Amino acid sequence: TDLRPLDILSEVVPAGGLARTMRVFQVQGMRGFQLNASQPRALGFPASRLFIHCDRFPEEFSIIVTLRVPRAPTKRNEYLLTLMAEESSSVLLGLRYAPGKLHFLFWSQEHNGVWQNRVTFPNVSLSDNRWHTLILAVSGQSFSLTVDCSIPKDIVVETPFPSSLSVKRASFYLGSRRRRKGVFTGLLRQLVLLPGADATSQICTTMNFKVEMLSVPTVLQGLPEKPPSNEVLKYPYETDMKVTLGSRPPCTKQEKAQFWFNASQRGLFLCNGSTWISMLEVKQRLDYVEEYQNLVTNSETMGVEVFTIPKVGLFAATANRYTLPGSAIYKWTDGKFVPYQNIPTYQAQSWKYFTIGKKIFLAVANFEQDDRGQELSVIYKWSRRKEKFITYQRITTHSARDWEAFVIEGEAFLAVVNHREGNNHNIDSVIYRWNPRTGLFETNQTIPTSGAYDWEFFTIGPYSFLAVANTFNGTSTKIYSHIYIWLSGSFQLFQSILTIGAADWEVFHIGDRVFLAVANSHSYDSGMPAPSNFYAINSSIYELNITAQMFVKFQDLLTFSALDWEFFSVGDDSFLVVANSFDGFTFSVNSIIYRWQGYEGFVAAHHLPTVGCRDWEAFHTAEGSYLLYSSAKEPLSKVLKLKTT
Repeated sequence: TDLRPLDILSEVVPAGGLARTMRVFQVQGMRGFQLNASQPRALGFPASRLFIHCDRFPEEFSIIVTLRVPRAPTKRNEYLLTLMAEESSSVLLGLRYAPGKLHFLFWSQEHNGVWQNRVTFPNVSLSDNRWHTLILAVSGQSFSLTVDCSIPKDIVVETPFPSSLSVKRASFYLGSRRRRKGVFTGLLRQLVLLPGADATSQICTTMNFKVEMLSVPTVLQGLPEKPPSNEVLKYPYETDMKVTLGSRPPCTKQEKAQFWFNASQRGLFLCNGSTWISMLEVKQRLDYVEEYQNLVTNSETMGVEVFTIPKVGLFAATANRYTLPGSAIYKWTDGKFVPYQNIPTYQAQSWKYFTIGKKIFLAVANFEQDDRGQELSVIYKWSRRKEKFITYQRITTHSARDWEAFVIEGEAFLAVVNHREGNNHNIDSVIYRWNPRTGLFETNQTIPTSGAYDWEFFTIGPYSFLAVANTFNGTSTKIYSHIYIWLSGSFQLFQSILTIGAADWEVFHIGDRVFLAVANSHSYDSGMPAPSNFYAINSSIYELNITAQMFVKFQDLLTFSALDWEFFSVGDDSFLVVANSFDGFTFSVNSIIYRWQGYEGFVAAHHLPTVGCRDWEAFHTAEGSYLLYSSAKEPLSKVLKLKTT
């Protein structure tokens, strides 16, 4: 058998146009077939069309499927493909999807008489209204499934795939097993059989993360050509489009390909899965920054978290130094932040807002012991009845600096940075996994850290990363901070970067480029002569080099005890603002907004007077865009408004 891809999907598309048994839908910029369950036999064709010179199914092969499964969970099995003998109702070969599982079926008379064999791949989550590409590779007793070029799921079974499966007088059926029951209800874009090879290496190139297509029917390729005069499209297609009105809605993977119309700015925006992209508006440009609100806080503020609770409003949580009256939550009301709720904390360092399903949480990192001498950081849960955050779970921590929440393969995690235990800075920080059965976070993995300040989670294609900012190992601040990658169920070291009192990592994207910025806070080494200034040091920006498979230094920027970076955009322009906290003489230091200038990198654009600046947060409302900074040296934080032209 020659190793050319056999396009099963194209075989059921008539040359003269679409059959009544299928419709074309365009979703998220890609087109796929939706099948009609009323005539499943019409979606079949003789196997002899593909196997012209041989009536045996290949012993080794790959099946490549690109599909989109509706978010509503299916309550039954749905068939993607079957191969069936004409005189029998038995499935010779089949690919079947069930909620959270993928089954591969095959008939093996030479081993099991008349019994059908089933290979089940668990934890295959496809029901999210997103496009996914599956690669099933079969060779003897080995079966491998790769989803979106992630880590393959490998299974070895006792019964091998038959070496002589006859396809004589057999037919392929698309999306069914020749019956109305079990017809695939999603969209199919690609369905290819590749004899004699594992297609994974051809489709998934290392660190490229883009799924290529081996073979897609013509009707599903490219953009439709405009028909001359009043002729009808040869292959008409439908598309779903949702337009949201009002204030800026969230833009996540769930809102991808949806539109938002901003009536006040007369702008139409498209969600790309993370940010709103302007489709039709007068491009805004940042002109200057003005002071908008003096936010009086309970005490000095070590960190701030801005978040939105759906159908409730915009909030800001401040992590305040003193126990009484504790830390505060403010609600955006009539264009200002006003006090909403006080929560007892113990030299709080930061807050982290996150959700699990419909549950809403807010976690605080406490640096000091409570009244009972216990070091506990606390997770609070939003009560819809009380419209307040209430205590949910207490976790033992050690001078906690930061929480990071993230999701990997459908599972929720929460990571804490433990700064020190007594005078020992070289201790473990902990990653907790959400247990849906108990409704609690449980220890999943520990990672050695050195006086750590910050976690930063990010994804690149199908890969998940977690970066830690190591600050001090007991003798020096010139130590390595580490980037970990999620492999085989745990985080493993990916890259180490030399930092100088690292206090924060910030990941951001500009176009297709991925950057990682570190805020270096101070230079100290007990075994070296003291520098002229401990605090005037470079902070660095690194860029992901796909070829080298690592982050490489892109730019150094002089900072003054930098404690935080915040990335934000205005119109088509990208910006980074740094929290400069101390220059060696005074805490009244300018923090700087840098503008992305392409080949020049980041160039200083605005110098903002701040006092002991500890944290920056960018946020948007219907009235405009803002920056909020917290001061670790006075009980006053500031909201700044970005004035645009």
